Amino acid sequence: MLSISGNLRKTCDGKTRREILNAGGAGLFGLTLPTLLSLESRASDSLILHHPAKAKSVIFMLLFGGPSQLETFDMKPEAPDSIRGPFRPIAARTPDLRISEHLPRMAAVSDRYCVIRTMSHTFNDHSGGGHYLQTGRRWHVPIGGGFSPTPKDWPSMGSIVEYVDQQRRGLDLPLPSYMVLPNSLGRLQEAGQYPRPGEHAGWLGQRYNPLTTQINKRALDDNPYWRACTDDELNFEIAGMVTGAEMNLTRLRNRESLLAQFDQQRKRVELDHSASFDAFQQRAMALVTSERTREALDLRRESAEVRDLYGRHLFGQSTLMARRLVEAGVRFVTVHYDCVDGYSWDSHRNSDDVKKHLLPTFDQAFAALMRDLEDRGLLNETLVVATGEMGRTPKANAQWGRDHWSTLFPAVIAGAGIPGGTLYGSSDKDAAYPVEHPVSPEDLAATVYFALGINPELRVPNSENRPTAIVENGSPVTGLWS
Repeated sequence: MLSISGNLRKTCDGKTRREILNAGGAGLFGLTLPTLLSLESRASDSLILHHPAKAKSVIFMLLFGGPSQLETFDMKPEAPDSIRGPFRPIAARTPDLRISEHLPRMAAVSDRYCVIRTMSHTFNDHSGGGHYLQTGRRWHVPIGGGFSPTPKDWPSMGSIVEYVDQQRRGLDLPLPSYMVLPNSLGRLQEAGQYPRPGEHAGWLGQRYNPLTTQINKRALDDNPYWRACTDDELNFEIAGMVTGAEMNLTRLRNRESLLAQFDQQRKRVELDHSASFDAFQQRAMALVTSERTREALDLRRESAEVRDLYGRHLFGQSTLMARRLVEAGVRFVTVHYDCVDGYSWDSHRNSDDVKKHLLPTFDQAFAALMRDLEDRGLLNETLVVATGEMGRTPKANAQWGRDHWSTLFPAVIAGAGIPGGTLYGSSDKDAAYPVEHPVSPEDLAATVYFALGINPELRVPNSENRPTAIVENGSPVTGLWS
């Protein structure tokens, strides 16, 4: 009898895929190919809500380090000097939005987005917080117990999207469902010694990891997020596509373009049909050598005017790349604003970098994304989320920096039919705690799944093949659409 190995996953009728395929292979019960496909379709349909998805794709912008609520979207100008900070609010298109004077472009497009003022959790740690915001689940490593990803981590929201798409549509997809830009989180932090958790598939399995690009910095103290980058730098190579030796030859001798690298890799595959790859290796290779991937990752196809609109810095160009990817069909794109100097948004030392670099680059890129998505008719079908993993202490320190504070921080959310020019939730007088409508990372994850048409009550098999909920103790914030 034909035997199909793999996980035991039940259809909505209680039969496992293995039972169905075994029966079909042996000719039992009169199962024909159309019947088999019908059963498989019904099984995958159980992953989807009964209502249509509100969004086709998601751009998730993680401002790692924790932007201050008091320097961005929840300013308290009436608070004492020790709390309100050195910046002042300016007028915006959203009534009652107290937005920083250093976010003028976002103030001008605030009618396109909603500000959630009441994100809150109790994992007051960067790695754990980053894991929490990208997965909707608390990290299993306690505060102070580690920095880096582990095989026991929860799968990211993007990995769940990749899982759902592979279950519904198989491996024959022209593009990955999940990509990470411009680097894996932590790769540019100092010397890269602090890889961070949250963006990976964890115990769900490596086949659901993102396709990740990589951009290098010029030197240890260089920060490409804060300066204009050249086209040679902005090649968005696929991480791990070539070996270190090949990468050195490319960089030092030929300086080949991304297009040339893709062409070279594709020719190798075409010439070596005997290469021994399993189905998932073949898919990964097909993705990174496909024409659609090549075209989507080629920023030179954009006009100079559009590229200038986003800003030539790394965050601006990565945000533009995210738009290109969702336009091409990628379903979930994470854009990291990393802490290259070890601090950045983690503004313990002072507010100078926040004023000079962080807010201006984020302001430019996000406002450009809103206008660009709207102009292309993509805003209604793309959910955009921008958030840190925590906020900052209401009371500043002696250097006018602020320390870790995870019990209150903002998130900006737009698209997918969410009314712009709105606010969700309110905080106390010192921007320390939520007063109305607190939103947890679990709630945010459930909201993202809800917008994509993925049932937040979906269960996926863990490493022990036990059905495990993708969201626990969280509900979609449907009031965002009110």
